[in-house]
Amino acid sequence: MMTVRVLLADDHTLVRQGLRALLEKEEGIEVVAEAEDGHRALELVEALRPEVAVLDIAMPRLNGLEVAQRIARIAPETKIVLLSMYGSTEYIHEALRAEVQGYVLKEEAVEELV
Repeated sequence: MMTVRVLLADDHTLVRQGLRALLEKEEGIEVVAEAEDGHRALELVEALRPEVAVLDIAMPRLNGLEVAQRIARIAPETKIVLLSMYGSTEYIHEALRAEVQGYVLKEEAVEELV
């Protein structure tokens, strides 16, 4: 079975740690890096080329939408999932325009993310 390498980017340490713990319980998923802001997330994607980047939509320096657009240019093979507290259609439409592969509300169960 292939291992899916995942980057987590969220400005809240507790959220990153919780996501890491939940994802690493799943067989075939390895969290290879964590980023506390959008700029660091881009650096790590460029260096590590993870299969999946899980990005908080609201981060300092660069927000998740900006990071998603840049990842699409520098590492188009990396699939992007945005995490958000915002369920409004405006944010979802912006995510679709950024061509992300997933949009998960933070209130959803981990099964939605996996």
